Amino acid sequence: MGKHQQHERKFGSRWGFILASVGSAVGMANVWGFPSKLGSNGGGAFLLLYLFFVFLFSFVGLPAEFAIGRRSRTGTLGSYANAWGTRGKAMGKAGGVIAWLPLAGSMCIAVGYAVIVAYVLKALFNSLTGTLMEVDAVSWFENFSLNSYSVVPYHVIVVVGTLLTLFLGAKSIEKTNKIMMPLFFLIFLALAIRVAFLPNVWEGYRFMLLPRWEALRNPMVWIGAMGQAFFSLSITGSGMIVYGAYLDDEESVVPLGLKTALFDTLAALVAALVIIPACFAYDLDVAGGPGLLFVVLPTILQDIPLGRLFAVILYVAMIFAGVSSLQNMFEAVGESLCHKFPRLNRNMVLVLMCIVCLGIGVNMEAILRWGPWMDFVSIYIIPVGAMLGAVSWFWVMKKEEFLFEINKGGGYQKGNGWYFVGRYLYVPLTAILCVVALSMHIAF
Repeated sequence: MGKHQQHERKFGSRWGFILASVGSAVGMANVWGFPSKLGSNGGGAFLLLYLFFVFLFSFVGLPAEFAIGRRSRTGTLGSYANAWGTRGKAMGKAGGVIAWLPLAGSMCIAVGYAVIVAYVLKALFNSLTGTLMEVDAVSWFENFSLNSYSVVPYHVIVVVGTLLTLFLGAKSIEKTNKIMMPLFFLIFLALAIRVAFLPNVWEGYRFMLLPRWEALRNPMVWIGAMGQAFFSLSITGSGMIVYGAYLDDEESVVPLGLKTALFDTLAALVAALVIIPACFAYDLDVAGGPGLLFVVLPTILQDIPLGRLFAVILYVAMIFAGVSSLQNMFEAVGESLCHKFPRLNRNMVLVLMCIVCLGIGVNMEAILRWGPWMDFVSIYIIPVGAMLGAVSWFWVMKKEEFLFEINKGGGYQKGNGWYFVGRYLYVPLTAILCVVALSMHIAF
């Protein structure tokens, strides 16, 4: 982008940056992904592993992406070229080519994610009209999820609405997330309090918080916890780089990574405190996947006082979470393309992304379905892109230049110990996740 746009490319405050990063990390995976994984992988034992991996990744992986973006002051394409370029001009060109894969991952997941948010918007509309309180939840969900072009108007509203929030760059992302993220937490906290008064909820709390240690003997519980933590933080080798590009040099990236993880984890826990106890109270499957949002929760809401009101506030919160995640995916693509092709202005790129997202997404409803599409992205594109990022920062980029960027902003200086953890623990874990996902077709 040109110099006339520089005012758009910085977050106005530290908390604005944190809330934007939390908004990217907090999504519908926190609401159905985390409770579902928790429910099918041993409850409290899974939770302990998840917390461990969240701390590790937010201490090493997330700050690395922030720092790489800040160093290059652009998105995915320029950041990889910059990192690889520390080894020479030819290596820089190779890095710029490799970067297209994680960037494509951001766009591909945005295409499928927008369809899911469209489903949530339909649920919100039906909650407002009262329809959701009167239907059989299973039939209602199947009626639009299995029929072609059933949510096109909602899909258009989601994509166009999200892109409109991006016209002012970092400033508009910051402003919208300052509203959406606090409301998200307040809404789910209110729901968690309401669920606490349902019968038999203590069984759900015990399941969540008391580890069943025998579950730790299952290696897939470890893989599941690692995958959930990895993707919950939006460490994809692309998305968080662009937010780092809008970060001041005076900010220390490691504390910012830890704070982002703290609020993302609180969001997942609050969502689990709504869903897990409610499933136990109604004797429903806690590993229900998307059905947690569109079958289980409507069934519960139909059966409680003020259910329609709670349905409205629930799906409003989910819209906030979905839009904030979509903002990051679109921004990662938009900033990278504007940097790579300077003749394209920002508005033109946003319009192009809108056309691509709607063109593929609307047809996906009729042909591919969003489920297989999201599985494809989760299994093949995102893990590979994330691994490429980890290898690029800790193995390809020159160590001294990488640590110089990590240590900007003061605070406790990260040296050989921090770098060792990144290179010999974090990078192998990303590789393990990638290999497992590719070999066993597990979508985290």
